[in-house]
Amino acid sequence: MKKFQEATGRTLALPRYHLRWIVVGVAIFISIGSVWYTNSIVVQIRERESRQMEIYASSLKFLANESENISFILILDEIVKANHTIPVILTDANGLPEYHRNLPKADQRTEEAKTAYLLREIERMKKQHDPISVTLADDKGSTYGTKFIYYKNSYLLSQLKYYPYVQLSVIALFGMVTFLVLNSLKRAEQDRVWVGLAKETAHQLGTPLSSLMAWSEYFKQLYPDQIDAMLEFDKDIDRLKVVTNRFSGIGSEPQLSKRNITEIIEEVVCYLEKRFSKKMVMSVSSFPTREIEAKVNPSLFAWVIENLCKNAVDAMEGKGSIDIKILKANEGRIAIDVSDTGKGIVKNKLKDVFNPGYTTKKRGWGLGLTLAHRIVEQYHEGKIFVKHSEINKGTTFRIYING
Repeated sequence: MKKFQEATGRTLALPRYHLRWIVVGVAIFISIGSVWYTNSIVVQIRERESRQMEIYASSLKFLANESENISFILILDEIVKANHTIPVILTDANGLPEYHRNLPKADQRTEEAKTAYLLREIERMKKQHDPISVTLADDKGSTYGTKFIYYKNSYLLSQLKYYPYVQLSVIALFGMVTFLVLNSLKRAEQDRVWVGLAKETAHQLGTPLSSLMAWSEYFKQLYPDQIDAMLEFDKDIDRLKVVTNRFSGIGSEPQLSKRNITEIIEEVVCYLEKRFSKKMVMSVSSFPTREIEAKVNPSLFAWVIENLCKNAVDAMEGKGSIDIKILKANEGRIAIDVSDTGKGIVKNKLKDVFNPGYTTKKRGWGLGLTLAHRIVEQYHEGKIFVKHSEINKGTTFRIYING
């Protein structure tokens, strides 16, 4: 990656990459803090409501036992009727409702339906809080009855219990949107770097290429007896034209057409075999027939196969075999396997092989597989991945493209 930055004069936005994880960390911190704070409020409100019910029970007991006390009306208005939030039901010793408060649905029913509704509410209240028992006694201290107070959390407390989950959902949505936006910005910046690098490369190749074409014509006239060598020289010039066109086409929408994929790959292999070591063996096979067509851009797709083959040769250090298999897959797709007998890839590096800058060579920018990945997945809407790799036995890359 350092070589890539030095060669392009660009500094990749690594801080932005880390910023994504900072945003995720902040979102998690806010979520934990929010849940803790909300839960502490819920606990405080629950305790306050429990104390309020205890005061209500004490007040009821006082009212029942001190009915002639001058403070009766004051206590009734200020304490009993002051409860506007906590649903409460007062029952007799047998559990039959005698009084209820803050249950508006009960008042909308007939007496028989109201009793059934209140009994159902009592069962729900039992699951939240234990009932408060009120023992009634006369002036002499003799007990003459028992009342039970059932209550449940107020509407506000119930809402607060679910509030952290709503808040977490909002924070998660915010974090996800932010993560996607930063990812999109990172990809957009990478695209600008790729396009700029490719256009500049094509521009730099243009001048020496024109010069080589002129020199080729000059040498043909100067050495007419060396025409065979000049033809090979012209093939390399044509190859440089193809490379220049490839780089100049990066960033623009490629034109895809139905082409015989076997022929494209065989042309690449034929060109590379003459330039690889004699110790390299390359083969191409197709199944079920040689006439397998796929929707591709011939120049760009040939570039993918070329990069995979060159990467395989580097892995084998110029000695071994490359086997390319073409076959029809499911859903109208074409599968292409490029296998080598190289040194393989360690498992913890399999996900990194397509990242810019990844390379095991002492020299190189580590861009070949990255370009192959972009051409297959972005331009051809296909997929490329490491199908299998074993140390010191070889690696197989698989490509899926539309037929």
